[in-house]
Amino acid sequence: MDQVIDAINHIIWGYILIYGLLAVGIFYSFKLGFPQIVHFPEMLRALSSKGSEDSTGISPRQALSVSLASRVGTGNIAGVAVALYLGGPGAIFWMWMVALVGMSSAYAESTLAQLYKSKGPMGNFRGGPAYYIERGLGKRWLGIIFSLCLILSFGLVFNAVQSNAIAGAMDQAFGVPKLTTGVVIGVLTAIVIFGGIKKIAKVAEIIVPFMAATYLLLTVVIMIINYATVPDVILSIVKNAFGIQEAVGGVTGGVMVALLNGIKRGLFSNEAGMGSAPNIAASATPVPHHPSSQGFVQAFGVFIDTICVCTATAVVILLSGIYQPGVGPSGVELTQLALAQHIGETGFIFIAVAIFFFAFTSIIGNYSYAENAMIFLGVQSTKGLVGIRIGLIAMVIWGSIQSVETVFNTADASMGLMAIINLVSISLLSGIVLKLTKDYIKQRKAGLDPTFHAPDHPELCQNVDQEIWTDPKRVSVKPN
Repeated sequence: MDQVIDAINHIIWGYILIYGLLAVGIFYSFKLGFPQIVHFPEMLRALSSKGSEDSTGISPRQALSVSLASRVGTGNIAGVAVALYLGGPGAIFWMWMVALVGMSSAYAESTLAQLYKSKGPMGNFRGGPAYYIERGLGKRWLGIIFSLCLILSFGLVFNAVQSNAIAGAMDQAFGVPKLTTGVVIGVLTAIVIFGGIKKIAKVAEIIVPFMAATYLLLTVVIMIINYATVPDVILSIVKNAFGIQEAVGGVTGGVMVALLNGIKRGLFSNEAGMGSAPNIAASATPVPHHPSSQGFVQAFGVFIDTICVCTATAVVILLSGIYQPGVGPSGVELTQLALAQHIGETGFIFIAVAIFFFAFTSIIGNYSYAENAMIFLGVQSTKGLVGIRIGLIAMVIWGSIQSVETVFNTADASMGLMAIINLVSISLLSGIVLKLTKDYIKQRKAGLDPTFHAPDHPELCQNVDQEIWTDPKRVSVKPN
């Protein structure tokens, strides 16, 4: 069984996804005219627009916070260190490039999630890849497969991985028994997820900005203290990416090694195009009221995750003086040792606390995706969600003391299949994304607050909930 799953993962992650995710990001970058650059100000505007949760949806900021809760996890601390260890400083440059092209696919999938969303059985907005696969492509059976894969990976197994990281950090920094940590995390998780999607959004809206801001503030202080060396660090990242300055130590293979490791870690970190973030993006009431608005917000989430948080970790490690590619510690240990070089033994405690918040918010963010998938499969009540909630809590406690490779590899395969389904789907629906984007930008250029009025776009609105996207104050007109 191990050999079969490993072989499947090798094909999915080593060949299909590493090129598929990159290809779709590049495809959308060209098709939409590089929105990650041209429309970057629109991302900031959509995020800063005044909006609040209502009876059916959460606010754009809450949706961004929940998606960042899932994106910004232990990968931003451990994953970056692994990329540096295996690929040298140049790997960070390619993480940047992956994030830039990934912003376009993140925009596309969340825009589609908004367009095809509906009101769930409990009155809240629901949507995501399963919904636009069913309504946009007319293939509910494929949406069901996608949902089952998402529940297995994000709803259950990956949360065991997160709790395992927290338990290990607490044990190393404070000597807290791993089982005790697991039980505490389980209780905290239960308090949040039994409150439903709005409770998750409110908790994420408080914790995630604080968590990210604190981490980034510390790294900025370190960079200010070492201001004379920072330009050399940035230059070494760029030079190593193109083989102008070869990494030393155990790294071999030059540019290709840096490129492959940067691409892999970048894709795993920001999740752009993988079909996870659109599940919460669909739950928002966008401001302005147009599907593209939430697409811009979620594209900015990729920027925060990789360009900001991952870069901060990389610079701290490279400034520490202890880093040697392919030699010595890697992962969380490398980040802890690097931070300890800057701020003393407090660095170990700070990383342990950071991992706690990063991983805990990932758990509740992951659950929100699983809940969305459960509702797509037909769960019509809060009572019906009790099973997945109890299962998640059990996995959190179990994961704190166990490490079963087969189970984790199965989840990787499940997530890989989920991502492949999503990439094919958003590629087939690219024409709709292009028309929505043109409509939004046209209104913005005309000095209007972009609003999507479904009766004005009958060619886009087959199987779209007309009630959500119809403004009763607006008279339908034929598009130019």
